[in-house]
Amino acid sequence: MAASDPLDVAYSTMVISIIVISIVLSLKLMRWLEKRHYHQVILKVRSKREKSLNDMKQVMDVIKTMGTFQTKIDHELLLSLRDLCKSIKNGDVSASYILHAYMDKALEATKKFNCITEFLPECQMGLLKLHPMNKGLLYGIPISIKDNINCKGHASTCGLKKFLNKIVDEDCVIVQVLKKQGAIPFVKTNVPQTLFSYECSNPIYGQTVNPLDTKRTCGGSSGGEAALIAAGGSILGIGTDVGGSIRFPAAFCGICGFKPTASRLSKKGLTVNTTGQRTVESSVGPLARDVDSLAYCMKALLCEEMFELDPNVPPMPFDDMIYTAIKPMKIGYFENDSYWIPSPSMKRAVLETKQLLTDAGHTLISFTPPKMFYAMNEIIFQGLLADSGSTFLENLKGDIIDPHISAQVSAYALPRVMKKLLYLILKPFFLQSPRVAAGFKAILGIGSVKELWKHHIAVMAYRDEYMNAWKHQQIEVLLCPSIGPAFKIGYAGKLSAASSGMIIFNLLNFPAGVVPVTRVTEDDERQLMNYTGYINDIWDRTFKEAVTGGVDLPISVQCVALPWQDELCLRFMKEVERLVNLKKIT
Repeated sequence: MAASDPLDVAYSTMVISIIVISIVLSLKLMRWLEKRHYHQVILKVRSKREKSLNDMKQVMDVIKTMGTFQTKIDHELLLSLRDLCKSIKNGDVSASYILHAYMDKALEATKKFNCITEFLPECQMGLLKLHPMNKGLLYGIPISIKDNINCKGHASTCGLKKFLNKIVDEDCVIVQVLKKQGAIPFVKTNVPQTLFSYECSNPIYGQTVNPLDTKRTCGGSSGGEAALIAAGGSILGIGTDVGGSIRFPAAFCGICGFKPTASRLSKKGLTVNTTGQRTVESSVGPLARDVDSLAYCMKALLCEEMFELDPNVPPMPFDDMIYTAIKPMKIGYFENDSYWIPSPSMKRAVLETKQLLTDAGHTLISFTPPKMFYAMNEIIFQGLLADSGSTFLENLKGDIIDPHISAQVSAYALPRVMKKLLYLILKPFFLQSPRVAAGFKAILGIGSVKELWKHHIAVMAYRDEYMNAWKHQQIEVLLCPSIGPAFKIGYAGKLSAASSGMIIFNLLNFPAGVVPVTRVTEDDERQLMNYTGYINDIWDRTFKEAVTGGVDLPISVQCVALPWQDELCLRFMKEVERLVNLKKIT
């Protein structure tokens, strides 16, 4: 056989090289054009938001020309939700005045902290539709709602390109019920991209910051809600919680937030991006400045209208007798869950609250959460990442990636063989950093339907084990840490495992809420210098950096009850709040 002509070989090599280079350049060009187009789309959406906020401002400019606008604003906006409802119904103040007062405050807040994604101009029509003979429990109350809660005529973006121009044609059930009760939704609020982060930032609307310290995050994913309420721009907000997404931002911003039992309130009509995930339960719930406002909102929502619109919601009206009971409670408590060691301020918050409750005549019993390492790594993380993160990545296809979730994206995007290799490399160092090593195992996902079914069985078994431990201790409710203080911006995306104390109650489907009880002290800060956490691994060191320098920032505790005992959980939260407030004035 004759040898190949060197010129022919060189020519063939050159042709192949040109083809390969052309393909690479074409792909890069397509990607560049795609990004350029997306940037243009984002600019249009931002321009639309600016117009929306300008429309809001123009409404306020007209209102202010009437001359009497500022006479009552400070007094009326300090009222609790229940008192404000009473004031409007009695005619002491008009619903129109209150709506415009909160619009004014909301504009001021979003200018400083970037809370609002969209003004809902139909709120003006909502005022005209208020019926003086049919005054619902929330008659005339302006309400802010999280971006992913569907409102007719508006998009629910979740910070994602795929939802940008999908205008919904119907209010979700929660919004329908709010309107039926006389509430007036007036703005939508910002969220992190994908909703799977407690850093409130996305490429469309940007970063929402904490009103108490603009160098820190307001939390997420209901971050815009918490920031707006903390800044005085809303009296009541509606958020969602699939791993602490109501409780994180409420705690970081020093307000109250409540995650009900998952199906206690309707989730019909929400925009979500992980519909097939079943390990941890998502909930819709309220955020407000005080616990009584949360309870009043729950009472308003748990009505015949909701039960008719969504038959999946059990017809259980709010039980005032449980919420207002005054008998002493048997309360379990723990300082840490043995998976994430609290900061000194978090630990002090629990111990001081425990003492207040003991002094008030309640019985406090030490409680140990069972098998938290197993629960986090074998149950929660593997369940959330059963598909190895493929759905998460699919939702981001063609999107600009927010830098705060880039670490998640990079880890999930690794080929399975690389994920396996990283786990095997880290496995020998298990004793030095067991949580990190186990985390890499979790992102391998669940390999088959058979294994997924086994996982479902394991979830149910763990829930039973936790509830059996609860019943064995004969406790009614549980007091435990809420993470804090608010993290410095840029840290939340590196500390997803710090959610253990929050997400465990989504796994268990227990109602849970947060109540601010104290603030970080100089002594807390000094003790933090010696913090080593679980094992002084990279997560512990990163957490220490995230919370350092938080003197005077709020610290909350978390209050928990068994499934369907939402009123009891709120009653417990109210008692904690009462005792803390009593301590302040004595």
